Order: sequence, then C-alpha cells, then structure tokens
Amino acid sequence: MELVSRATIEDACEILNLQKLAYVSEAEIYNDYTIMPLQEDLESAKASFQKNIVLKYVEDRMIIGSVRGYEENGICYINKLMVHPACRNRGIGQILMTEIESHFTDVTFRLFTGAQSEKNIAVYEKLGYTIYKTGKLDVEDTQFVFMEKRAEHRHAQ
Repeated sequence: MELVSRATIEDACEILNLQKLAYVSEAEIYNDYTIMPLQEDLESAKASFQKNIVLKYVEDRMIIGSVRGYEENGICYINKLMVHPACRNRGIGQILMTEIESHFTDVTFRLFTGAQSEKNIAVYEKLGYTIYKTGKLDVEDTQFVFMEKRAEHRHAQ
C-alpha cells in the first residue's frame, strides 16, 4: 500500500484533528496557544481543498502526516506540514515535502515557519530551502522565517 496519497475532502476532519495535535509543540515554543493552526475550524479545513493539493501519509489506516501546496504565478506555496508527535523523527516530513514538490514543475517553492522552530528550519534547509526574509503575519504575533527553494535547485538535495 502506498503511504502517501492525495487526500480528499472526506479526510478533512481527520487531518484537522492531526493538525491540532501536531501544532501544540509549536504553540509550546512560543507560549501562544492562539496560533492559526490551532484555531482553524472544519469549514476552513474543507475549504483549503479547493485551492490546495492536500497530501496525507497513512499508516495502519490512520493519517499520521499531511502537507498542502498550491501554485500562483510561478510560486508554489507549501503550508501545513504536520506529523503526528509520536511519529516524528522518522523522515515522514521529508517524504511529504518531496512528494508535494513533485506535483509542481518549474516553480519557486515558498513556505514559512516560526523563527524559533529550529527543528523545522533544519529540515527545510536539508531539503534545499533558504531563508529570504523574516517577519510577522497580520493574523498572529509569531516571528516567522520565510524560506524558498528556487526551481533550479529542486533536485539538488
């Protein structure tokens, strides 16, 4: 059985539950439990399927990882990479990232993560992403690093 596949809107509830579990560790880093991934509701999670390709990583019939991505004007925005806390450090995040990237060609990949999220930053750097700016979003107070991987560096992992 293939572990990574495209999620459907029927998976939205399970992915949202995973998201709320997975992002607690981010909230703990910043001592802020109002971060956007913890506030998302089911309606919003379902709506994300209209714009994004949503992938899921399934093990023992449970979704233990997910990632989303969409393309706009030659840029692929990757977001909501998550892995169940009990399943981390097994390479699942890297597998999901490689798979989501394979759905897009000739694009620059962009994502953001918390500036204090050292493990996340290290994973993205290992996959060829570099920080191009830091800043905040209008929706929360967290300081983020914005990272990108240019199309020509896609296979240089």
